[in-house]
Amino acid sequence: MKPAVPFALFTALGLILATGCVATTDKNMVNASSDTKDSVIPAPATPNSTSPLQGSLVVSVAGFSYPENLSVILDNLTVGTVNPTSSLYLMAPEGNHAIGVCADFVCVQENVTIRFGKYVTIDFSERLRNDVVIKQPTARILECHKNGDHLSVMIEFINPSKKDLQMAGAVSCGYDYIDRRSGAKLGDSARSTFVQKVNAGQRITQGLDLNLVNGNSLGYGFPVIEELKVL
Repeated sequence: MKPAVPFALFTALGLILATGCVATTDKNMVNASSDTKDSVIPAPATPNSTSPLQGSLVVSVAGFSYPENLSVILDNLTVGTVNPTSSLYLMAPEGNHAIGVCADFVCVQENVTIRFGKYVTIDFSERLRNDVVIKQPTARILECHKNGDHLSVMIEFINPSKKDLQMAGAVSCGYDYIDRRSGAKLGDSARSTFVQKVNAGQRITQGLDLNLVNGNSLGYGFPVIEELKVL
């Protein structure tokens, strides 16, 4: 299922960024930070496990832009919310669980197996893009790929309303690289703004480039849309 900041932060970020922009279920990868930075929310006890041991579960929707926070459901219990720039970190008992994310009346779900000492990361972006009907004007990132010294990002603009609109905002992405002179691993971020006119009832796709430092062994996370305004 498949942002410039202090050096120390991106050094840490470099440990968890995955090369590429396709969000996938990855048991060894951790995505964006939660609303409560560096904190982990313990999940409530569920009927699916009697083990006292717990494992880490990270829920992400990095590639799905939506005007509201999305509810996260674990074994039919609401355990928090998630949005494209903020993942939800949970500790859940060992065993099999059902984890899901809901937008409006649509919920997508996946079965996961939690193990002590293991990270399980699930990104619901692709399924939400396929299953959720967008009722409000929005923009979302479909895909991206490295092209020389920049990152090419494809943005989809959706205007389901009955009037023409302008959408403005910014796209940012954190990345790490090996400096060619010193050989040190460094972290940085790339950011670019956009303004796009979208006619009533229209859905269009436009590209945007993020400039990167030209280094070796580049790794980057999934870009996110910041400060989206509908005018």
